[in-house]
Amino acid sequence: MPAASPLDTGPAADALTAGRAVVLPNPSPLTYVVAATGPLTVNTAKARPADQEVALWVHDDTTWRDLTPALDLTPAALDTATALLRVELVTLLVPVGAATPPPAWARPALRDGHLLLFGARWQPLAPLLARFPRLYVSSANRTGQAPAATAAQATAMFGPDVPVTDGDGLRDLDAPHAATTMLRIAPDGALSHVRPGAQDRAHGADPGRYLDRLRTAGR
Repeated sequence: MPAASPLDTGPAADALTAGRAVVLPNPSPLTYVVAATGPLTVNTAKARPADQEVALWVHDDTTWRDLTPALDLTPAALDTATALLRVELVTLLVPVGAATPPPAWARPALRDGHLLLFGARWQPLAPLLARFPRLYVSSANRTGQAPAATAAQATAMFGPDVPVTDGDGLRDLDAPHAATTMLRIAPDGALSHVRPGAQDRAHGADPGRYLDRLRTAGR
């Protein structure tokens, strides 16, 4: 891996404070993401329909705790969901219950009775994320293009109006990169594969092998 170096997140912090979109890095082999404090801003940056659902970035423990009463998960399934978001870094579709509706700030992430969630907490971004406990996020690509695997690709795709935090010095640029795998979790914790991505591709062409690995690991 390249030697670690500090990330310059000042421009990203200024942009988020001003209500603009930013592009942020993930650890390899994940691609970059576009994030903002409002879902419309994310969709506008990606040039896609304004009302399209956007993943809620539940990197903050308080945000996660505030959200969990609305989730239709057994206690064991909730533990599984936490591990999938925090450790596996997947994007996760989580069922909502009928008794407690999701908070208004979570509804832009609602898709067919499930909340679209992302929970990565990459340490190099910790100071920035601590300032913005509630963000919306999507893969860093314009509609129809592949997600950006490098800062240069992100800058070329989004232009000067969307600040890009360059994390390439902390990433393995020789590795193949992809957006996150998307999974769906059932109320009892059963998992299904929704979209291929970096996590399942590391286990071969059959996504079932990745699900088997998660079951073996107790997730």
